[in-house]
Amino acid sequence: MTKKERALRACEVLECIYPEALCALHYQEPYQLLIAVRLSAQCTDARVNLVTPTLFQKYPTLQDFADADISELESVVKPCGFYRMKAKNIKEMAEQLLTKYHGVVPDTMEELLTLSGVGRKTANLILGDVYGKPAIVTDTHCIRLCNRIGLVDGIKDPKKVEMELWKIIPPEESNDFCHRLVDHGRAVCTARTTPHCDMCVLNDICGSVMHN
Repeated sequence: MTKKERALRACEVLECIYPEALCALHYQEPYQLLIAVRLSAQCTDARVNLVTPTLFQKYPTLQDFADADISELESVVKPCGFYRMKAKNIKEMAEQLLTKYHGVVPDTMEELLTLSGVGRKTANLILGDVYGKPAIVTDTHCIRLCNRIGLVDGIKDPKKVEMELWKIIPPEESNDFCHRLVDHGRAVCTARTTPHCDMCVLNDICGSVMHN
């Protein structure tokens, strides 16, 4: 079985098991998703979702974030860890969106990468979830599962994994596929415990199982 054949099969099977491929982070405005993703670095989505209601209530507009007192902003985002850097990035990002993009979150990779604290993972999430464009979000679940399944071979660098997946994942499936990998990584192909291979729907194509 080629990597492409394996990838197409994984897309098909995971769609049956996880039909609703949704971002786990809660938001209403595109800029709020940018902020939530920044907070999620080395922090769980569940914790971010506990913090953002208070955060978005205290700063209801992009201008409010740009005008925020940095110490107060730090205190709100502190439960998400690395709060000084995250608060700095959020405030700068808000200022950049207002001054460079008239308050509109850009819809290209190149422009998104100019924003403070935004890397390819965040940019891809915005492109896929906000603008409905093909996007491959190589978070830790995606990297771990793609290596285990055998879609990539021992690659841990997020950008390299992304580039390899573009070769084998149909563009129209890419965004949903990455969300489904997160769901599967949390429910079955877990990181902190032994993967539940006995109940995995990808047993017939998984490289890890085949090599055992």
